[in-house]
Amino acid sequence: MIGAIVLAAGSSQRMGRPKAELPSGPDGRTFVDRIVDTLAASGVSVVRVVVAPGRTPRGVNDVVNPNPAAGMLSSVQCGVRALPSGLDAVLVWPVDHPLVGRETVVSMIKAFGERQAPVVVPTYDGRRGHPVLFAARVLPELFSADATRGAAAVVHAHGDRVELAVPDRGVRDDIDTPEDYARLIDAPSPASGPSS
Repeated sequence: MIGAIVLAAGSSQRMGRPKAELPSGPDGRTFVDRIVDTLAASGVSVVRVVVAPGRTPRGVNDVVNPNPAAGMLSSVQCGVRALPSGLDAVLVWPVDHPLVGRETVVSMIKAFGERQAPVVVPTYDGRRGHPVLFAARVLPELFSADATRGAAAVVHAHGDRVELAVPDRGVRDDIDTPEDYARLIDAPSPASGPSS
């Protein structure tokens, strides 16, 4: 069984409002809802969304990171702690990559099943992207990793990782600023909208 952690506890300072709550397209689904829907369509049913204190919970599977200022790795650790035991692997998915397609997630899970790799990283145009799949056996390494390097330290520690080329630029489309949003979502800049 595959689980997933959606990282949505960041301050979104460059965006000017919480990215998790932004519409991801004309259907109005938020970034986090689109990611959760993609995971469900890919057969991933065990999902934890890590949020900051004070954020309105989406549902019972939200996990609060009490100190998101400690960095993204702290949110990964909160999410891992909240997952049930017995999972084979966990996808770690930053909320600012909402455009990844179902086919990419399915391909990553298939590659993990076939090769039993410690880590599966999608690549587009020769560059690594998100989400990243970690085998259950390497999850403890996320708790001993250097906080300044984050989960990337675990990725780079495994030379036998699978770097899976996918035809999905969404793995590289990091939506951090109003300009990114306007370019990739083809919508007005969210900074001009309400900030609630």
